[in-house]
Amino acid sequence: MKIAKEMFQEKLIKEIRSKIGTKSLNDEIANVLNISYDAAHRRTSSKSKFSFEEAVALSDFYQISLDQFLENDNKLLVRKTKTVNKTEDLFSFFASSLEILNSLPFSEKSEIYYSAKDIPFFYTLSDTLLSRFKIYVWMNLLNSKQVFKPFQDFKPVLFGSKTDVLRDTYEKQNVIELWNDMTISSILQQISFYYEIALLSKQDAIEILSELHELIQYIENKTENNSRFQIYQNELIHLSNDIFFSEGTQSTLAIPCNMFGYLLVNDTKTCAESLNYFEHQIKNCKSLNTAGNRDRKLFFNKMRTRIEVLKESL
Repeated sequence: MKIAKEMFQEKLIKEIRSKIGTKSLNDEIANVLNISYDAAHRRTSSKSKFSFEEAVALSDFYQISLDQFLENDNKLLVRKTKTVNKTEDLFSFFASSLEILNSLPFSEKSEIYYSAKDIPFFYTLSDTLLSRFKIYVWMNLLNSKQVFKPFQDFKPVLFGSKTDVLRDTYEKQNVIELWNDMTISSILQQISFYYEIALLSKQDAIEILSELHELIQYIENKTENNSRFQIYQNELIHLSNDIFFSEGTQSTLAIPCNMFGYLLVNDTKTCAESLNYFEHQIKNCKSLNTAGNRDRKLFFNKMRTRIEVLKESL
């Protein structure tokens, strides 16, 4: 056990050194832990041991996954985003998502992979009827105490500046999204469901579908004109809404555990396996950026047709 503790301390110090470059290790640890230089030196020279709280504080500050120090490779330490039960929690989730994006040292090498089981939520962070409807659906599905009421009576707090920044930050990254014919299905099913039970008026439903049509057109235009954006059609497997943030030396895997809750994994081995999995999927996908106008139009026209069919059926 003593050997394991020493190995843990040595590995943690080594990881911190790799993060700080030429900065003084003792100064860095002293500042983070709010201890004296001498106390920091005793820890870096292994004369004293990091307490559990100190190790957690250092790993959190330097974004170091403690998973790599576990003796069993099948065990992982993960973080979890705050549970969403009310509108305020939803905004907290968006703020946490922005922190994740900002915590990664994005560069030309950075990439975001999104397995789009549903239309990525980043696209609906705006002051539109479609965005308000998405919040309405999320709140009804996530909050067991939510009382169903007509959509027209639902008045959520409008998205603020942080959500604008979150969407803009996402849009500026090197983004790789995997879509299939089912990506648009859930929003269409939600519109149909709430219309059928008379909680969504025909007028609102038609306007939401029109805004959805505009969003699909925007994404198609982005596919044609934005070199930092790639979209692949995956016809083989169900997608998962997993999000993988990669910058080469630092990565985060976000795994959905409910509609708006993610488990966040920074473990180096797990992230490498996730990157390999995304890259393997892409080999079996069709690039809509390079496939040509015909294939791209066929893909997006199918979604537009489904939107218009639902609109006509209302």
